[in-house]
Order: sequence, then C-alpha cells, then structure tokens
Amino acid sequence: MNNSIIVFGGGCFWCTEAVFKMLKGVTTVLPGYAGGTVENPTYEQVCNGNTGHAESVQIEYDASVVPLRSLLTVFFGSHDPTTRNRQGNDVGTQYRSVIFYTTPEQKEEIEKFIKEINDSNKLGTPVVTEVEPLKKFWIAENYHQDYFAKNKGNPYCEIVINPKLEKVQKEFANLMLTPEQYKVLKEKGTEAPFSGKYVYEKKSGTYNCTVCANPLFASTAKFDSGTGWPSFDEALPGAVKYNEDNEHGMKRTEIVCAKCGSHLGHVFDDGPTKTGKRYCLNSVCLELEEKGSEEK
Repeated sequence: MNNSIIVFGGGCFWCTEAVFKMLKGVTTVLPGYAGGTVENPTYEQVCNGNTGHAESVQIEYDASVVPLRSLLTVFFGSHDPTTRNRQGNDVGTQYRSVIFYTTPEQKEEIEKFIKEINDSNKLGTPVVTEVEPLKKFWIAENYHQDYFAKNKGNPYCEIVINPKLEKVQKEFANLMLTPEQYKVLKEKGTEAPFSGKYVYEKKSGTYNCTVCANPLFASTAKFDSGTGWPSFDEALPGAVKYNEDNEHGMKRTEIVCAKCGSHLGHVFDDGPTKTGKRYCLNSVCLELEEKGSEEK
C-alpha cells in the first residue's frame, strides 16, 4: 500500500519531530521548512522570520495503520492551535500553526476536523491553524534531524520537549510506541533477554513490524535459539534491510524494517537450519498476526 505525505507546522520542529516519531504507522519524519518564498532557505534565514517559511515536519504515513484523523488528533493535542505565530517562548511566523496538505481529500478532512473543534468550543478561542497546499518542502540541515534523540541532555530538550512527550504518551497511548518500544525501534536499544513476549511463542501467523505493520517473518521460520530473544532462520522476501553495525566494539549486521527503517535486531551466521542464519529479534519490534494456535 502506498504511503501518504502531509506536513505539519506546530512551533519548533525539534518538538514536532519528536512527537510524531513516536506514532505507530508513521514511517518517516523529516524536519524542514515549508510555506515560504525563498529557495533552499537556511535555518538562520528562517529564524529571522523574513522568508515566510514555517518550521515544519514532513510526515510519511500508512493510513491503514494510522489514519489522518489520528494524526490530526495528535497534532492539535500536542501544541496550541489557538495562538497565532507563537508556541510558548518561540515567537514569529516561522512558529505558526499550519498544515500543508498534498491531496484534496486531506484538505477536506482537515477543514472538517477544525470545524468540529470550533463547533465544540464556541465560547473558547477558535483555531487559527492555517491550511495550505504543499508547494515545496525543504529538508532542514543535518544537525536538525533526530535532534531530540541526539541531544537529550540539551536544556531545551529537558525543559520543553520531555514534558510534551510525556503528555502526548499519556493522552494518546493507544497510538504511541511505548518508551521501551521507542528505545529499541528508534534508538537501536535491546530488550533484556528472556523478557520479550515472543521468546517462547508457538502460535502460527506472521510477525509484523510494530511501527508500520510491514510483514517481516513467518512463524514457520521461528526456532528456539536458547539466547533469550525470538529467533528466525529467514525473513520474508524484501521485508528487511541490512546495515553494518560496529558499535560497542563489535562487528555485526543490523536488521531494519525495509518499509520504515526501524531497528529490529541483528542477524548472525550461526543458525542451526539449512539457511545457516539466526535472525535475533526484539519482541517489542514485532506484532504477531495470528492465523491459528497450532504449535509447530
């Protein structure tokens, strides 16, 4: 299924990126600039407020996993859409609340959603979020990408972003990755051995990516490796990609989801079956789509 694209501006794009990277069904989140008149703007130019751009994030999402309405619910619930050109201490048109749509259907649903908010709160301050067609999105400089993940000790991250993420995780828990899932899938962490729910699982079905529901492994490829993590001897064709991983003084091959790029685990050449492979996975990266309860 083809993914959809939408661009949100809700203040500092460090915050907006961090929020939407936690959502299931969101495959990529890119900070950048949209809605302005200057070609290929720099961060310094946008910060001056003279280019017309808004700090934004381009979101690629699978509507079968996370529909646009859910994205809108999180967007409007994670920033103040009633204050023009301001989010907290960030002031200027570059911090305006704005949505850049890419299809007429998106435009219709966005306007309907805003009307519902205003109709339900007639005595309150109305939504001032601008709704515009996306003409051009400029990807921000490299140091803005994954800013929160790379700079958690930064005072802005600790004081502004952390509280916002905690609020979002609490209010939209059904749409979000858990803290453990985020740590493993987005920050290449590893769950404790023998702690995952699929270590001893023997039900039949397909193991899908927690983030994007991409089918990854068939239950028939699963075996008990005795390592404490769910193991498989082969992936479904085209389901995963491989990266060289030299972290922690080791040379390993990392497995990532081919669709959304989320970290899944590692693959080793010590498998006991004819493939000779042992795909060592984290349970939190997987969701079993059952096809019965027969044991292998």
